[in-house]
Amino acid sequence: MERDHSRNEERVLRTFVSGGRLVAMPTAHAKRLVVLDRIVQDFEPGERFTEDAVNTRLRRWHDDVAMLRRWLVDVGFLDRDHGVYWRSGGTVPTDADETAGVDTSGRLGSPRDR
Repeated sequence: MERDHSRNEERVLRTFVSGGRLVAMPTAHAKRLVVLDRIVQDFEPGERFTEDAVNTRLRRWHDDVAMLRRWLVDVGFLDRDHGVYWRSGGTVPTDADETAGVDTSGRLGSPRDR
């Protein structure tokens, strides 16, 4: 069952991400969550980020950083207070995921993308 879930996530990411860039945002909520979960993995849990720092990371994915920022906050993956942002949700790959032979060198190489 978990393997099927991973395959579905892989399929969603292959559909909406090309060359490390978001080519379109899914309209289906479940698929959008898969994409946003992958994007939020660029933010380390426990770190604080200025809006400029958030924008810099999000610009790697898409030029409309305001859209991405808003969606990440709306689904609870990022939180903010007085212009400071921090990761507040999303999945975090485990050490077992990292050692499972997954190529993590590319944008889509993280264990969540399988």
